[in-house]
Amino acid sequence: MNRLAILTNGLIKENPVLVLLLGACPSLAVTTMAVNGLGMGVSTMLVLLCSNIAISLLKDFIPDKVRIPAFVVLIAGFVTIVGLLVKAYAPDLDQALGIFLPLIVVNCIILGRAEIFASKNGVINSALDAIGMGLGFTMALFIIGSIREFLGGGTWMGIAITTGIIEPMAIFMLAPGGFFVYGCLIALVNRISRGRVLKKREMGCAGCPSSNTCNQASKGGQE
Repeated sequence: MNRLAILTNGLIKENPVLVLLLGACPSLAVTTMAVNGLGMGVSTMLVLLCSNIAISLLKDFIPDKVRIPAFVVLIAGFVTIVGLLVKAYAPDLDQALGIFLPLIVVNCIILGRAEIFASKNGVINSALDAIGMGLGFTMALFIIGSIREFLGGGTWMGIAITTGIIEPMAIFMLAPGGFFVYGCLIALVNRISRGRVLKKREMGCAGCPSSNTCNQASKGGQE
């Protein structure tokens, strides 16, 4: 795969939120406003970029049996750094994101890219993969947040647009509205791609993108 394909892969083809359906919890919890989605997306992208680079550099020095704990420790360190930066320079965003900012450490997007991509590729490709996936995650959260804020509050990025003209639909600021917007965007992506992006996968190990890695680990354990 060429580097341009690696960079653009996470935007639509393997968008972590709208195609792979990963990170749905923060995607729905923090996207009541567009700025919150943007802040969460950028924070996650920074952690993903730093962790991918670090893991790619250290992959040959980390024993295979402890690679997952090692990855989690590295990711947790970068999450702590990003969390402190947000708390210092964007306290309002830190308050809005709440517990979901430190919970980036268990975001399956970051650990998944570390295991599937960064641990098997060079630094440049791993950085490009992180940027592409991070941009795809940020774009999805920003779009969801924009729609929910506009319909549910009559504003966008805190700017009043339909306030006093159209009565806001408060349900879009609640969980049911978030799920509705999320589902509509998934359907839209599937429609635009004519079903080529969201393909029916087999249940069980055969349909898991990490099946090869798991099989190799199982064989190693048996040996």
